Amino acid sequence: MNTHLSALEARLIGCLIEKAITTPDQYPLSLNALLNACNQKSNREPVLSLDERTVQESVDGLVKKHLVLEKSGFGSRVQKYQHRFCNTGFGSFEFTPVQTAIICELLLRGPQTPGELRTRVPRMAELRDPAEVESALEDLATRPDGPFVKQLPREPGRRDSRYAHLFSGEDAIPLTPAEAGGGAAEPQPNAPMSESRGALTTRVDALEAQVAALRQELEELRSSIKSS
Repeated sequence: MNTHLSALEARLIGCLIEKAITTPDQYPLSLNALLNACNQKSNREPVLSLDERTVQESVDGLVKKHLVLEKSGFGSRVQKYQHRFCNTGFGSFEFTPVQTAIICELLLRGPQTPGELRTRVPRMAELRDPAEVESALEDLATRPDGPFVKQLPREPGRRDSRYAHLFSGEDAIPLTPAEAGGGAAEPQPNAPMSESRGALTTRVDALEAQVAALRQELEELRSSIKSS
């Protein structure tokens, strides 16, 4: 698998997949709609506060990677965006509806257990059998053109192991509290002392977005003062 997404790109792709399934009448998404989807407080982990410029730059990068298509609606000048990530006839990946929903949830929320996915997948795909989630995860982890997901070591106090997507690489998988030094397990030699690179990148993206928003407000304030 050659696709590698940054933390923000993963959020964008996840949002586009989600909205294509759950609100098809409002899809493709305008930049403003995509911004709102990225900053949505429900079904997101972590919750972000991105600004328009940050999202636009990442969308432009995905367009260059041919993972997002930019198009204009009939009679409208507003640019809208749709993903070419999977199941579109253009992308490299073809997944079943359940697999697509699983990948989307992992892109939007990070690592989750099969039990958590069983409660969340049905908003995007029909589950005829609860065992479908485990079967889909196994297939995604072993496909010759993958793997697309990875089963993580079971955390202390959890009955089931979590699964993470691999579209951002293994280095981007968030560490467990024990791995980060906050649990009862012994720290591993040379293990990172805080969060993973991917989680840190997501936090930096959010902070940069907040700074950009503050700069924009400052510029608007300066313009208002000059014109008064």
